[in-house]
Amino acid sequence: MTGNLDMNAQRRRRSSLMRHSLLGVVFLGLAFVGAFTAWTLVVSFPSVDGFEFRRVAESTKIFDRTGDVLLFDVHGTMRRTEVPLSEISPFIRNASIAIEDTEFYSHNGFRPKAFLRAVLVNLGLREGFSGQGGSTITQQVVKNTLLTQDKTIIRKAKEIILALKLERQLTKDQIIEIYLNETSYGGTIFGVEEASNYFFGKKASEVTLAEASYLAALPQAPTRYSPYGNNKHLLEERKNLVLDRMLSAGFISQEEHDTALAEVVVFKETASSGIKAPHFVFYVREYLESKYGADAVSQGGLRVITTLDYDLQKKAEEIVATRALENSENHDAENAGLVAMDPKTGQILTMVGSRGYFDDNIDGKVNVALTHRQPGSSFKPFVYAAAFEKGYTPETVLFDLQTQFTAHCGPDDLRTYNDCYAPVNYDGKFQGPMSLRSALAQSVNVVAVKTLYLVGVDSALEMARRLGITTLLNRDRYGLTLVLGGGEVSLLEMTGAYAVFANDGLKRPPVAILEVRDASGNVLEAYEEKAERVMDSQIARLTGDVLSDNVARAPSFGSDSALYFPGYQVAAKTGTTNDYRDAWIMGYTTEIVAGAWAGNNDNRPMQKKVAGFIVAPMWNEFMRYAFEKYPPRQFPSPAPEPELDSLPPVLRGNWNTNPSEGVHEILHWVNKGAPRTGRPLDPWNDSQYRNWELPVALWAGAAMVSTSTTQQFTVFDFLIAFPYQGLALTKGTEAVASIEYLDTFPIASVTYYVNSEQIGVASAPPFTLPFKIDTAGAATMKAVAEGPLGKRESSVTFTVQ
Repeated sequence: MTGNLDMNAQRRRRSSLMRHSLLGVVFLGLAFVGAFTAWTLVVSFPSVDGFEFRRVAESTKIFDRTGDVLLFDVHGTMRRTEVPLSEISPFIRNASIAIEDTEFYSHNGFRPKAFLRAVLVNLGLREGFSGQGGSTITQQVVKNTLLTQDKTIIRKAKEIILALKLERQLTKDQIIEIYLNETSYGGTIFGVEEASNYFFGKKASEVTLAEASYLAALPQAPTRYSPYGNNKHLLEERKNLVLDRMLSAGFISQEEHDTALAEVVVFKETASSGIKAPHFVFYVREYLESKYGADAVSQGGLRVITTLDYDLQKKAEEIVATRALENSENHDAENAGLVAMDPKTGQILTMVGSRGYFDDNIDGKVNVALTHRQPGSSFKPFVYAAAFEKGYTPETVLFDLQTQFTAHCGPDDLRTYNDCYAPVNYDGKFQGPMSLRSALAQSVNVVAVKTLYLVGVDSALEMARRLGITTLLNRDRYGLTLVLGGGEVSLLEMTGAYAVFANDGLKRPPVAILEVRDASGNVLEAYEEKAERVMDSQIARLTGDVLSDNVARAPSFGSDSALYFPGYQVAAKTGTTNDYRDAWIMGYTTEIVAGAWAGNNDNRPMQKKVAGFIVAPMWNEFMRYAFEKYPPRQFPSPAPEPELDSLPPVLRGNWNTNPSEGVHEILHWVNKGAPRTGRPLDPWNDSQYRNWELPVALWAGAAMVSTSTTQQFTVFDFLIAFPYQGLALTKGTEAVASIEYLDTFPIASVTYYVNSEQIGVASAPPFTLPFKIDTAGAATMKAVAEGPLGKRESSVTFTVQ
């Protein structure tokens, strides 16, 4: 069998190599034809001496969804100050050569090996890397000054031929001088003199080695690596790569390398330049640069129609700015962001990345719609949806009682320390038996953690991934805290994930562009509907039914909270991190989904208030305005449960499932991975069973008297943990009797009795006692605990088979 698999693998590899080899032959053949054609076009070109090395750059314009509102003119008013090479720091020249073309001073304008490597990358025969590309600096000069931006074999052949010709006409210093004066460093900034002044407030001759390394890092992707955007860490990594390349090439010493690596460079503040929706625009621009190249975006004359509803965007910016300033004063939460989408299409309608893009007091250029923050309880719906998929129902009952969730920590140790974990609810209160509907609507933490355990962390992560969350990659990082927002996500992806609930289980990933045309009017890309069913519609409807249940949420939020819109059906969920660093709200109707975040970019805590007070009013105001443009319809109702009568009672809302067995948590009644398949044979073998049972038993009482008309519970601080009430024990089985007790009743010894006969005394913690019963029939065990505060008794009845 193994041999057959190996032979199949070899055949697939041979087939792949043949396919790629054919593609390579075709590509090289076309390149030859292109080169010949290009040569015929340029042989008559006698000289490049005195040629004006600048083509007419055409402005790329980015519009809103109507095509009428210009959000940004990428070219705008080009800023360029040409200077001779003698007025450019050698650091800039050497840094640019090191990262772009190390062999610049030794090749003749074209590097065949680098070109072949780029071909292999394009054919998928070799992985790409973050260093140099296939084009020499000479080729880039030709591309930037003489040729169009179209990506064809003919154009590439022209580029190579003209580069070879240029090398015969100009010196290397003349070529690098043109390159450094023509290269785009982002936006309307061209040439190192203008870039040095723009970023550092100094001339190109005055920059330090570290500053020169930053400049050299930018041209590959000016928007992606912008020091004013979200990817400062990527700019830092590429700057370090520039320094490493300079060291390897012998341009700098190890000491210079290390000094520059440690230097803290301060970038100048920037000012507005007539841009609308700046965070969104730069999000779009980064996408365009990654797809079409920085040159095509800065000079290629693209016409881009985006998905942005500018009227809604303006209103969102106004609301965020006003509410964030209020929050700064009232809650020490000085920043906020908001994203809205059409759930039926995935189109981004608004993206507000801060209260003010040009507000450097809050680092306003950072787009909080894209940064990774902990979502708090706004993550909970993903876990509950996974629970509904497994067969749990909104009526399923769990106990909201403080519980120790770390199995090796004592069930009576209700502290969170080291790796022991006993979470509390936001108000410090516990309510006893509670349906999943009420627990999710009221954002009860203990029930949420129990639900995650029933579902499994892997299933919850898989659900989040299906809905579009891409940031929760390291499984080893996440435990039961995941349901309370223990992972990091982005506001944009969270909004897209909630859109799946709004869209009846269909996922349409967030999209920002409707159409891109080149300077000639050719359509380069256009919006296409792409839908993937990632969730059954019944699960989406059940989740939305709970999140829009104002009656269920009222005990915690009140009946007239910022989550409630009279006359409209709106699903909503708030989230506040335990350390009060992040406040979230996510919500949707059938027509629009919107998420908002409030906090501080420097990650300091806010005042201790939940999201309902901090961020919900801002979101509420935005949604009310959005309803005027996107009127909500009623949510489709979830289908009635077809097997309701056959479900285990605990899934139907009956927590006192079998009075003769006593009160137990859900692990006693159902198989957690398949709750509709019946009771577990050995629930006590579940690692959480003991820890979940103690709080329930102490809440309900160790003794329960049942009659046809009454049920009475007596609460104890001491009880028998094993054998438990109703256990069926096999005759002759060697078992261990154990107890549970609270610190409020210290114990010195425990005497055990079976059917009134003493079977032993345990005089030291944990007060367990081995026992064996050889007679079949009903049995009663009694345990009598003695301590400084007196005696306590506990009894259970069970069956010996």
